[in-house]
Amino acid sequence: MTDSLVLIERHDAIAVVTLNRPEALNALSSALRSRLGETFAELSTDHGTEVIILTGAGRAFTVGLDLKELGGEGALSRGARGGTPRKGAISRGARAEPPSKEQTSARLGSADLSDALAATPQPIIAAVNGYAITGGFELALMCDFIIAAPEARFADTHARVGVVPGWGLSQRLPRLIGINRAKELSLTGNYVDAETACAWGLVNRVVPAAELLPTCLSLAQDITSTDRPTRDEIKRIMDSGWQATLAEGLAIEGAASRAHAKAEVRPEKVARRRAAVQARGRQQSG
Repeated sequence: MTDSLVLIERHDAIAVVTLNRPEALNALSSALRSRLGETFAELSTDHGTEVIILTGAGRAFTVGLDLKELGGEGALSRGARGGTPRKGAISRGARAEPPSKEQTSARLGSADLSDALAATPQPIIAAVNGYAITGGFELALMCDFIIAAPEARFADTHARVGVVPGWGLSQRLPRLIGINRAKELSLTGNYVDAETACAWGLVNRVVPAAELLPTCLSLAQDITSTDRPTRDEIKRIMDSGWQATLAEGLAIEGAASRAHAKAEVRPEKVARRRAAVQARGRQQSG
């Protein structure tokens, strides 16, 4: 049952991971969060997977945490359907008790999923097909870059729900779009459309819905056509430097460049690749 919550489609070295709760706008239930974390943990150690595309089934990327589950409504609805209630379930006509702080914290379950994506060495492309709300917005921001359909909508409703971000939104969003715009989104809870998100630098590009996955696959294929050890190291030092000062980032880059040159760079390899780079440049320049 839980396997169907996350679908994996293979395209050679590319894995398309799809959140599959379309009837709930891919709300991140505890089961979905757990399965998604497991999926990324598995893919991160799969050498045959070089790029991951993350998207959602139906008309949403994901609307974030399952607020019905978080508020205890799942237990209420199960009890109301009759049958033998499990221990602690709410029977018909009973007053629903709000979840405890410990239950709420457990249902948020932020660390495992966030850690799983952070520990994934492969580039992750977010293919945002629709709503990316609050926790869903955070999930998109965990990816290396975002391609969006015109139907995509982004919103941070943490302040409206009464939950402080725990997956990095308060830190990543200001770095991407500027502190003033980030405050506008997070303090109002207002939605931003795909074109505005692109103009603000949140989204790399907006493409028609029918072209969303083909565009992401094409970009993923471009990534897999590069030298894997080199691109892996470039991604690593970009991620490390983004969390450091400029001086610290330059030191990280310098150390990585020297180590990589010593281990990987050979004149004959550079000569072969130089010809391929020139041919590609002529093709892309028309």
